[in-house]
Amino acid sequence: MDKVLRQLMTEGIKVAGGDRIGKTIIFAKSSKHAQFIVERFDANYPHLAGHFARQIDYSIPYAQSLIDDFSDPEKGPHIAVSVDMLDTGIDVPEVVNLVFFKPVRSKTKFWQMVGRGTRTRRDLFGPGQDKEEFLIFDYCQNLEFFGANPDRAEPAIAAPIGERLFRARLDLLGELVNTEHGALAEAVKNRLFDEVAGMKPDNFVVRPHRKAVERFQNRANWQSIDLEARTVLADDLAGLPSVFRDDNLPAKQFDLLVLSAQLFLLRNDPAFARAQSRIRDFASSLEALGNVPLVAKEMELILEVQTDAYWQDITVDMLEAVRRRLRMLAELIEPKTRKVVITDFEDEIGVGQAMDLPELGSGLDRARFKMKARRFIDDHKDHITLIKLRRGEQLTTQDIAELERILLENGVADPETIAILHANGGIGQFLRSLIGLDRAAAKQAFGEFLSSRNLTANQIEFIDMILDSLTENGLIDPKLFYESPFTDIDAMGIVGVFGKDDAQQVISIVRRLNDAANAA
Repeated sequence: MDKVLRQLMTEGIKVAGGDRIGKTIIFAKSSKHAQFIVERFDANYPHLAGHFARQIDYSIPYAQSLIDDFSDPEKGPHIAVSVDMLDTGIDVPEVVNLVFFKPVRSKTKFWQMVGRGTRTRRDLFGPGQDKEEFLIFDYCQNLEFFGANPDRAEPAIAAPIGERLFRARLDLLGELVNTEHGALAEAVKNRLFDEVAGMKPDNFVVRPHRKAVERFQNRANWQSIDLEARTVLADDLAGLPSVFRDDNLPAKQFDLLVLSAQLFLLRNDPAFARAQSRIRDFASSLEALGNVPLVAKEMELILEVQTDAYWQDITVDMLEAVRRRLRMLAELIEPKTRKVVITDFEDEIGVGQAMDLPELGSGLDRARFKMKARRFIDDHKDHITLIKLRRGEQLTTQDIAELERILLENGVADPETIAILHANGGIGQFLRSLIGLDRAAAKQAFGEFLSSRNLTANQIEFIDMILDSLTENGLIDPKLFYESPFTDIDAMGIVGVFGKDDAQQVISIVRRLNDAANAA
């Protein structure tokens, strides 16, 4: 750790006549790791302790205030030690050093992080001495990894717990066919039907699966759920947004544990022993909360589940009873903290090796190209086509041709780069992502929608978040309206906040703004 900080402070790009390290982001692995980095910095540089390097992540209650200070060229902190919070979104042109102190295996995420250094900055090193480059200190072999795996697909992302529960219930339903557990099979079937019934066919995520959704929104088609029906449900419907209201995350996690145990039991899978042990541990944790009235009410079952006798003749129906009676108590259990392991050996940093950063798989030096493109935007900000882009006005074929011409004539791009841009959303969308969207223009696009409705506080907040994203990034994919931070307002995302019809109106407005960056 100390050697890493020493190398950064001696070899990093400096400002203020070389007296101070330039704005720097250190990407740490965890909050504990970030805290440790700051502690070691303060110990090694006591004259800078407490203000020069600061931890900035979601565990810090005043993190936004620190980000504001970091964004000020002359104010500390000058080194931001971040965990996820500064990976994307932040725009600090003065950043000249990036320190990768954690492995990154997502190509998309990696380039988003690299993008923190691509912002141009006039006169950063003095009058006429502009920011021309930035440095990356990579201590976790990310560059080597992507260099050895240029065509590597994005790592698989774990399916959301809602999707895993849907599939687990389908599997359980398949195992219960033609067994004596008819009542349980009917309950599982009803639960699945309720979730499918809450899928809105007009939702743009659901729409491609409309035929399958409408088929299983008909109760008659649930009379016999054979293998073909379960396959369609799993392939087409699992994971689709639904207005069906589920409970809190701990309850759903316990549901998944018990559903897995039921499947293991029916299949005579040895993994049942591990699931049994986890359920007993869960009951033991609840027993420690016996002074809570809700827990005390179920104490007889909680104690019984921990006995060997209870598990001797266990059935899926008994497990279902455990799930139903104890699931809402799950949120009362405090999560256990993981033991911190600190190694005690001397690290060695070998001789540094300079590496270029070609865009993975395309031959385009994305980082340098973005810096050239941002400089081009600064120099031509009064060009009519860039003004139209910033205002969200519809571009024409002639506008796109003009952008191509001036990019080529100014040496910003070559024909190969132009072709790459066309294959990845187009020149207009690329430049819009750099230039952003004028907030007044974005708000004007929503003018009729806003003036014709009495919006709730949540709806106003949702629109403000859209406007913030458009202003900063120029574009926004409506799919994000079903992800965090939008789902922090309502678990169902935009549909939960606005309802089906108004949600479609908002999405249509956003799509029109996005599409305006392409030729009509």
